[in-house]
Amino acid sequence: MTDFRVPNPYDALPDLPALEVTSESFTEGAALSSAQLGGVMGVEGGLDRSPQVSWSAGPEGTRTYVVTVFDPDAPTASGFWHWSVANIPAGVTSLPEGACTGDDTSGLPEGAVVVRNDAGFKGFVGAAPPEGHGPHRYILAVHAVGDQIELGEDASCAFVGFNLFGQGLARGTTTATFEQ
Repeated sequence: MTDFRVPNPYDALPDLPALEVTSESFTEGAALSSAQLGGVMGVEGGLDRSPQVSWSAGPEGTRTYVVTVFDPDAPTASGFWHWSVANIPAGVTSLPEGACTGDDTSGLPEGAVVVRNDAGFKGFVGAAPPEGHGPHRYILAVHAVGDQIELGEDASCAFVGFNLFGQGLARGTTTATFEQ
């Protein structure tokens, strides 16, 4: 695999029990399909469809889940958040592809809350690294959480991530790549 410019950010977080995460949309180490590319960000053929994801049940005490997609290789000091869905009910252990397409979040389970991504809207924005910047990793993570995360109307993905630091009970990831 390619040497990336920055380490995997999840390696710097406290160890948590592992959730098994699988995806028909994200194959570990493989390139993303056009469904998860950023059409709103100008990638030809990009559909901005959230990935399909399934996960194993969290440990005892899990009340909700959070699903995120993060690009640590974006040319910023803070990476780029593509998607964050919090407060997914504990009885849900999968989301279909396209549960969020752009800012249409109607395919998500009742109670789930989508927060503002780094493109500035509440929804999924697909991969769109700068041309010639090299391969980027897109980390699809699922977090088991002990309670709902209190989110204001303008909450960001980074705010959700900050709350996961103290409230996460378990975590699992899978990573795909893309470059232009």
